Amino acid sequence: MKIKTAEFVVSNQDVDKCPKNHIPEYAFIGRSNVGKSSLINMLTSRKNLAKTSGRPGKTQLINHFIINSNWYLVDLPGYGYARVSKSSKKTFQKFITEYFEQRQQLVCAFVLVDVRHEPQPIDLNFMEWLGEHSIPFCIIFTKADKLKPKAIENHVEAYKQIMLETWEDMPQYFITSSSKGIGQEELLEYIDTINNSLNS
Repeated sequence: MKIKTAEFVVSNQDVDKCPKNHIPEYAFIGRSNVGKSSLINMLTSRKNLAKTSGRPGKTQLINHFIINSNWYLVDLPGYGYARVSKSSKKTFQKFITEYFEQRQQLVCAFVLVDVRHEPQPIDLNFMEWLGEHSIPFCIIFTKADKLKPKAIENHVEAYKQIMLETWEDMPQYFITSSSKGIGQEELLEYIDTINNSLNS
């Protein structure tokens, strides 16, 4: 898939105000310093589609972008950094929970994980929550340019071992680097395949 157009549509905290049409959407989420904005810009070949910042937690809204006029890329706030209410048992904001529970247009969530670090409970717990709510997701390992290939392989294998303790299969995953463009083609091909299956 080649991305010909990528346009901002709307930002909000209210799921009811998200686009009303039935265009498929793919949500990107992860811990606040995982490189999500950089990945979105790399994926769309746009320098400033998603706002990047040296300060974690910059994204605080549900951001919809229309891609090639036929699918939405949804940029969600990072979890584990922005404050959540004391009554919330989840590590991400109430409206994000509502987004995943209510948004029927959502086809797949992409959970971003920094490949340099060992599996973090906050990421594992979030993916477990997605599984409990029957929300399809894939893992995107980011910042692959920071490690040698063997180290990447070892870190992904460590993730597999932990995931397979509670999951029947390892979810689909992708290795990416925003600065090197690694994983762009594979990710877009995956989304394109799903979109084609939805239209068939």
